[in-house]
Amino acid sequence: MSSENFKIQIRKGLLEFCILQVLSNNKLYTSEIIEKLNNSKIIVVEGTVYPLLSRLKNKGYVDNEWIESKQGPPRKYFNLTEKGKKYLSELVTSYKEVNSSIEKLIKSS
Repeated sequence: MSSENFKIQIRKGLLEFCILQVLSNNKLYTSEIIEKLNNSKIIVVEGTVYPLLSRLKNKGYVDNEWIESKQGPPRKYFNLTEKGKKYLSELVTSYKEVNSSIEKLIKSS
């Protein structure tokens, strides 16, 4: 596996976590979610994000509402539910534990 392929696989595995993290502060519509991810060097496209948002909604982690837009039709905004906030908190803890373990391995090498 190439290092580029390794980066792609890690990003795919962390995408759900990253989307929940992006939604932790604001109610956002899909284009804003994608922009924030892309600005963080997590390159995604709508075709990847929409199905994931749908799965997160089905699990009760996110909710959505339609809000009128000044620039066209209403937009679907997503936000974390209480269940989603709790789940994100658990993911943050797990991420920190795994990251700490990996950092220890890197430093000991």
